Amino acid sequence: MEKTTMSVRELAERMGISLPMAYDLTRRADFPSIRVGARILIPVEAFHTWLAKEASHKA
Repeated sequence: MEKTTMSVRELAERMGISLPMAYDLTRRADFPSIRVGARILIPVEAFHTWLAKEASHKA
């Protein structure tokens, strides 16, 4: 079964960016993230939607 969320560290690895830059992304109002206690989680499907939207804005 595929995970429905990923950690900020997993986000950084997937995107090939630094961990501080990944945390910066999670603070953006338009970036999909949720807090569960002290953890920040990124819903995978929402991330893919956000990424496609961002890519289309740059094209």
